[in-house]
Amino acid sequence: MTDYTNAPELKASVLGKTTEYASQYDASLLHPIARKLNRDQIGVEESALPFKGEDTWTGYELSWLNLKGKPQVAVASFVFPCQSSHIIESKSFKLYLNSFNQSRFESAEAVQNILTKDLSKAANTQVKVTLYKASDYACLPFTQMPGECIDDLDIDVDIYSPQAGILKAASTNIVTQTLHSHLLKSNCLITSQPDWASIVISYTGTQVCRESLLRYLISFRSHNEFHEQCVERIYCELMNTFDFEKLDVYARYTRRGGLDINPYRSSDQDSTAYQIRTNRQ
Repeated sequence: MTDYTNAPELKASVLGKTTEYASQYDASLLHPIARKLNRDQIGVEESALPFKGEDTWTGYELSWLNLKGKPQVAVASFVFPCQSSHIIESKSFKLYLNSFNQSRFESAEAVQNILTKDLSKAANTQVKVTLYKASDYACLPFTQMPGECIDDLDIDVDIYSPQAGILKAASTNIVTQTLHSHLLKSNCLITSQPDWASIVISYTGTQVCRESLLRYLISFRSHNEFHEQCVERIYCELMNTFDFEKLDVYARYTRRGGLDINPYRSSDQDSTAYQIRTNRQ
């Protein structure tokens, strides 16, 4: 696999570098990274994406001061369409959100408007931002992952870098199934810090051998790639292997630095129908 970690925009990012927290709001802290960098590696043309979907981030550590200097807190949801030309590098996103901590704003609405403007500009698309009061966010309870869990399958594993050749059909039957696993782990593209996720795969098409699917998901364990890129790779390799009539891939990653990232890719849906917040989040 081609090494693209030396791309200029990745080398210019704050990942893996000592940084100071800004004391005042600073939109320039956001560091966009072109999705094209990874999509070239998996043969995806930007002009003809083979999937729809979105990336939903949850910010658990958003705070600012009101005009009297009193701290305000909120939980934020950020939704980036997968058609955007850029993602936001996560450490820069954290530094940007922290720059709100000692800055004064008139209202939560004013903060939401600023976040929407800055993130939409950085991602080169319209980003949807929603702020919740801490007490209101309790309305999103922990839920079970949909479908059947494949984690208890008794398998031998010795491959820890993704290989589509691991995937096998169980039969030629056409089925509709929803399966999930909590065993997905990948690593940050730059720092190699671990990224942990639960993943849902829902498909209509040739029946997949569950043991091979679990081995395939586990094979990401030593792989370095951003969250969104891993999910797109999984989607494309499943679709290229089985030519499904319908496919949804949705990963719920655990938070790091107060942010979780939850990419969704689908053959026919722009937005996920799954209302999931796992007990790992």
